[in-house]
Amino acid sequence: MSNRVEIHYCNQCRWLLRSAWMAQELLTTFTQDIAELSLCPGEGGIFQVIANGKVVWCRKEAGRFPDITELKQLVRDEIAPEKSLGHADKKTN
Repeated sequence: MSNRVEIHYCNQCRWLLRSAWMAQELLTTFTQDIAELSLCPGEGGIFQVIANGKVVWCRKEAGRFPDITELKQLVRDEIAPEKSLGHADKKTN
């Protein structure tokens, strides 16, 4: 297991608590899949989630924050695509 997740957040906007909560949720969901999770303070309204070097969420591009189910699905798709998220999984037709 060598999966790395980074959450870059804006200190000026005081998004540390939101970032820490999302980190906790990801670590709880992916206990066997994430080797390292970093909280990376920044400026300028940044909120990005990066999994294995790939940006999976960017607040500026999306125009909003992800809901936690959405974020878990995006991280899962990058680090453990075979993993089921149970009831939180997207239903595909």
